[in-house]
Amino acid sequence: MNTPPSPSSPVPSSASQPHASQPPASQPPASQPPASQPPASPSPAPAAPVPPSPRESVRIGALAPLTRPGWTEAGRHLLAGLELAAREVNDAGGIDGRPLELLVRDTAADPVRAGAAVDELAGLGVAALVGEYHSVVARTVATRADALGLPYLCSSAVLDVLTGQPAHEGPPAGAAPGAGGWVARIAPPQSRGWRIYADHLRGAGHRRIAVATQPSAYWASGTRILRDHLAPHGGTVLELDASTLDPAALCDALAEHGATALLLLVGHPEPAVPIVEAVRKDERLAGLLLGAPAGQPELPGWGELLGAAGTAIPFLRYLPEHPTPLGARVGAALRERLGEEPSFVAFEGHDTVTVLAAALRAYGTDRAEIAAGWPRIAVEGTRGPIRFSRTPGIDVWQWTGTPIQVTDRDPADPGTFRVLRTG
Repeated sequence: MNTPPSPSSPVPSSASQPHASQPPASQPPASQPPASQPPASPSPAPAAPVPPSPRESVRIGALAPLTRPGWTEAGRHLLAGLELAAREVNDAGGIDGRPLELLVRDTAADPVRAGAAVDELAGLGVAALVGEYHSVVARTVATRADALGLPYLCSSAVLDVLTGQPAHEGPPAGAAPGAGGWVARIAPPQSRGWRIYADHLRGAGHRRIAVATQPSAYWASGTRILRDHLAPHGGTVLELDASTLDPAALCDALAEHGATALLLLVGHPEPAVPIVEAVRKDERLAGLLLGAPAGQPELPGWGELLGAAGTAIPFLRYLPEHPTPLGARVGAALRERLGEEPSFVAFEGHDTVTVLAAALRAYGTDRAEIAAGWPRIAVEGTRGPIRFSRTPGIDVWQWTGTPIQVTDRDPADPGTFRVLRTG
């Protein structure tokens, strides 16, 4: 692991400059969280921000993993979506004539660093926060933003509980923000997506499931969802600790226990890639299904490292089976911006800024007004109409209509995806 840069070091953003280029890509680990640190302890509240003049830009804080140990490929796609949407907002006249400006901060998948960035951005007077990919980082961001009274629209993290507040403590629709009420989310909750994935495994006849896992709240939550959903149907889930077993020892354990599927609940590229390579080469495991519910095979780096070995590995993807006209237009712009096929993470970023811009136009830059308006927002996103509601067991305002696919890369053409199930 590289030592993360200083938490307060800004990352230049081109959001308010229509023709600026993307930050360079880099290549790293872990799908949702590589880090398992607990949320950062609350620090003293930052000084009250100075209200902007009517001619100043409308600032929003944007968080993404742009350096290791974060999954920087995902961070690059997320930032591309955020910046493209901000450029489109400004091309259409901004927020009541004021340009929208992204203040980008690199979280590097570090919850402590992310918490410091939230404090810094709050002090700089941002109207709201957007972004973040890794769930354990977003949990720190959501908890801190909720404590500070700073609206946060989470783009990609899926842990059901982000603020640590029970869902029933959040405000009813139309009420002033309270516990959990400052946070809304674009991505679907983990419990919904991973149950759909479990149904796919069950429908394919798999009952003896093994998971190669690492210590993390995200992986532990996913394992629990799978076990709870499969057990009533006779399914079992065997946990194999990838932090203590090397790939060869994992293969031995799989052969001994007779598992028919192995799910990769581990970081990317290490140790996911060596595990895939070892399993593919082991003749004892010729019929074993490999799976990656957290979505590691979605981004191009997976195929570049594994080639044909990385195909036929089902994963969760948050896209509709057929793009909407808006989704097709945005997809083309993202493809040009990234120089490669955009992932669902890029669309999540675009939807996030589009929704927040609608909130800013409707409610202004008053933080409490923005948060109180979450349940009244209705926006056409790249993947369908977006509205927020309260969902049992979820502690933030949630878009419940996120499209979900179980998808894999086609062995006959690794650059294309096959839709195996929708939900």
